[in-house]
Amino acid sequence: MRHRHLGFTLCLLATAAAAQSYRAPRTPDGKPDLQGFWQALNTASFNIEPHSPALGIPGGLGIVADPPDGKIPYKPEAAAQQQQNFRNRAARDPLHKCYSPGVPRMMYLPFPFQIIQTPKFIAITSEYAHTVRNVSLDSKHISDLDFYMGDSRGHWEGETLVVDVTSNNDETWFDAAGNFHSDALHVVERYTRTEPDVLTYEATIEDPKVLTKPFKIAMPLYRHREKNFRLLEYECQAYAEEDQK
Repeated sequence: MRHRHLGFTLCLLATAAAAQSYRAPRTPDGKPDLQGFWQALNTASFNIEPHSPALGIPGGLGIVADPPDGKIPYKPEAAAQQQQNFRNRAARDPLHKCYSPGVPRMMYLPFPFQIIQTPKFIAITSEYAHTVRNVSLDSKHISDLDFYMGDSRGHWEGETLVVDVTSNNDETWFDAAGNFHSDALHVVERYTRTEPDVLTYEATIEDPKVLTKPFKIAMPLYRHREKNFRLLEYECQAYAEEDQK
């Protein structure tokens, strides 16, 4: 597994090198054009850490880029909570209750999403259960409130859209394996179009209540180019009580 994670890291480095030579098309206001339909093609929705095939779930390298071992740096009591979440995931996974997925989980669900840009805000709309994120580019964070999808404020750093996400509640998970966070979650995302059909996504995740230190995830997102592609209507159905036992 160590060698496989090294290969993942080298792939990210190669992607970063390509990003230095690629300049994205521009919107009318001169910003990098990130618009389109995008989707993650990995198994992070099952587990963002490296994982082996089990119970019909495909194995995967995970998307934790730092620490180098690919593991979330939990505090001991939080690690115990994650294991309990995993054992009871059928009943406890917030998606099984049709809750909004939260950030960053929305970005690697097995559903496409659309990015729409304007000079003052960016909308990210997922096929999953009508989930929508609005990223304001010209206003400050809201305080003293919390949201399933957090409060997103963005700015541009050259070719990269940087999104600061605060005011997250503790009712979402990172994945179906029970990896979780508290209401102290703070996420800083970076979106960079590194190829015509590739959007490199990175996020630094902080949570002093649960983690010993921040960790970073990274992955490519791929653009749908099918003719007349669009988001479909996905209606979430919560698990019945008897299905959760």
